Amino acid sequence: MYRTLVLAAMLGISLNAHSEDWYPSKYGAADTLGAINNLSAEKVLQAARLIKTGKSYALGVETGPDSPAYPPRQYALTVLQPGDGTGATMGSNRATGNDDMVLLWMGIGSQIDGLGHMGLEHRYYNGLQASEFVTPTGLQKLSIDKLPPIVTRGVLLDVAGHRGKAVLDPGTAINSSEIKAVAKAQGVQIEKGDVVLFHTGWLNVSDTDPAKFMSGEPGLGLDGARYLAGLGVVAVGSDTWAVEVIPHEDPDQAFPVHPELLAKNGVYILENMDTRALAADGVHEFLFVLGQPRFVGAVQAVINPVAIH
Repeated sequence: MYRTLVLAAMLGISLNAHSEDWYPSKYGAADTLGAINNLSAEKVLQAARLIKTGKSYALGVETGPDSPAYPPRQYALTVLQPGDGTGATMGSNRATGNDDMVLLWMGIGSQIDGLGHMGLEHRYYNGLQASEFVTPTGLQKLSIDKLPPIVTRGVLLDVAGHRGKAVLDPGTAINSSEIKAVAKAQGVQIEKGDVVLFHTGWLNVSDTDPAKFMSGEPGLGLDGARYLAGLGVVAVGSDTWAVEVIPHEDPDQAFPVHPELLAKNGVYILENMDTRALAADGVHEFLFVLGQPRFVGAVQAVINPVAIH
């Protein structure tokens, strides 16, 4: 093995992506929840004490047919029982109503990526092989419906504000040194069980130029992802569509931060979080509340978390 490592080093080859040192999980070989294990009733009570004004912030964006989305994801809604105010009614009280049906990719708009979303060489969180849990009709493990509510302390890192910019440029990588610097400047400390959100200003681009919005983004680098995972955070989110920096730091890799957080560390990813109002109000820590929809077998889900300050 030593000779293999030496040869790999000489050739500049990394063996980490293909090694098994990232599983079994530190939360146990049979665990399916990952960093959600770092939530606790005590953490909820601590986070509740952060409420000072009672103001609530919706972190989810509106989701519709024009929402920028990673291709070929899309949204289509049909209203059933449509009418023009005439036609049959129900019962002696003449009740009327409408219903709706959605054809929806779960990974559109504001979303949570579950631990079954991305892995390495068909292995996912805790080393689960795809053949062990992935079926066409849903995940048998790691699915969104199995997650408890995520209620904890939220931390907003306003990286755009720290750099004195309204919108960070695509390809801007956020790594551990900057995370530490922004947290120190804001007077906050990232703790075990937190949800950490980044404000980059990139969501503003989606309002004016959806094609540009999807062409790249500022975001989390690998070093930053490893740093946050090491702190024991439950989830990492941003006002971007993939959370991680695009173009990637290593152009030969594909979405490297996703498997680093999801598969290797059990840390959830929250995409397209609308952090603008929080940043504008200078809110850096708050009660974070997410009761995600419990779609059986789902890999991801459209969400609208709430921050309460």
